[in-house]
Amino acid sequence: MDLIANFNWIEAIGWLASLTTVAAYSVSTMLPLRLFAILSSLCFLIYAAIMQVWPLLAMELILLPINAYRFWEVLSLRGKLGKASADRGSDFSLIKAYGKRSQIEAGSIVFERGDAVDQLYYLDTGRIRIEDMGIELAAGDVFGEIAFFTDAATRTATARCIEDAEVYGITETQLMRLQFEDPSFGLSLMRTITRRLMENKQGAHSLSSTRDPISVSAD
Repeated sequence: MDLIANFNWIEAIGWLASLTTVAAYSVSTMLPLRLFAILSSLCFLIYAAIMQVWPLLAMELILLPINAYRFWEVLSLRGKLGKASADRGSDFSLIKAYGKRSQIEAGSIVFERGDAVDQLYYLDTGRIRIEDMGIELAAGDVFGEIAFFTDAATRTATARCIEDAEVYGITETQLMRLQFEDPSFGLSLMRTITRRLMENKQGAHSLSSTRDPISVSAD
């Protein structure tokens, strides 16, 4: 009876490990996925050790620290995003933790209209002018984001540095990760894009309105 009871207990651990593995593949976000993966590895470690299934034991000894590290990464990222959101609704300074830092001299072009999209930029210090839109950016702004959402994947405007600046760039993969981990980051970005498009449209409308009276009087 003891042997049967022990076998049932071991088999239950094996079933639990299998169920948590299925759960890990079923969830849609990273945090519960990593959590279920850790639980699965722990169960499989116990099962493999008791049953002396050494290949399984070796694999789970490798997977457990990997999933634990990734789980910590997700928690850390969510914490930073949460703090940034609490401090200011449209605070993009978190990009500094993941972006590549660059120093740009006044007069230099960051990118030109028609260039292939490579990065989204966060302006830490200095000033940048988006020439085709007539927008001047200051510290704390992001730029180069609109091209990520176009089919052509090319720059829609030219960005020129008008004051020595320090910028941080992130790739599309890093951007997607930030949006996936915290939708509020993506929402803030979309609000920024929408606001700039509206400002650009209003600016073009105002320019058209001021030109009409001149043309009429000239006639």
